[in-house]
Amino acid sequence: MDILFLLAMGAVAGMFAGLLGIGGGIIIVPVLAMVFTSQGVSIDVLMHVAIGTSLATIVITSLSSIRAHHKHKAVDWPVVRVIAIGVFVGGLLGSVIARFIAGEDLKLIFSIFMFLIAAQMYFGNEAKAHRTLPGKSGMILAGTSIGTIASLMGVGGGSMSVPFLTWCNMNIRKAVATSSAIGFPIAVAGTIGFIVTGWSAPDLPVMSFGYVNLPAFLSIVVASVLFAPVGAWIAHRVSPVILKRIFAAFLVILGMRMLMTL
Repeated sequence: MDILFLLAMGAVAGMFAGLLGIGGGIIIVPVLAMVFTSQGVSIDVLMHVAIGTSLATIVITSLSSIRAHHKHKAVDWPVVRVIAIGVFVGGLLGSVIARFIAGEDLKLIFSIFMFLIAAQMYFGNEAKAHRTLPGKSGMILAGTSIGTIASLMGVGGGSMSVPFLTWCNMNIRKAVATSSAIGFPIAVAGTIGFIVTGWSAPDLPVMSFGYVNLPAFLSIVVASVLFAPVGAWIAHRVSPVILKRIFAAFLVILGMRMLMTL
């Protein structure tokens, strides 16, 4: 049942990753937390494994999403090449910081993060575009900030990079596509960091490499890779407003569920 559940949630995460450029982690982390809780995994490592495994799935999911968006020539590769430096550093930094945060505190922080993203999705309060992209130093600094928070939360960073890019006068569809590419170096750095920092951690689930659980990773990746192109296809044909609101409601439900387990 856990595998079927993970396959279903992987499909949902993959679709929204392609549709909104969010990486899918905002769904995967709470889902993994629920699955690991039902399996009796210790709260001391539960959230760390959920976040590390989520980042590992985003490495694969983002590649599928990038490929789909690249076909539409929507990815701004010059922007990706510059900001990737910052997000990679931030991805490593976030994984190190997470090692020193207690499991219950990490669950509370993630729940609050989910509610904030849900509010942003539902009310559509994107920052008004009134400037251009900053220079190289500014892009790297912005990338480091995005990468740190994204890695700490186990997400692809789209919930921050999309608003940042649209604020800098980038077209929303291009921002979503570019954000999908930005999520890749975040996920790679974060995955490396969570494997290394969790390598000797006690009470890990069976078949875990540091804070990355292989069975959960494979279950989610199979479905998410198949459905990420579906989301990208939808993103280039319909307005995502209604789907954003449905997604926001889904996040609130997952967030409440996580809070109830504290």
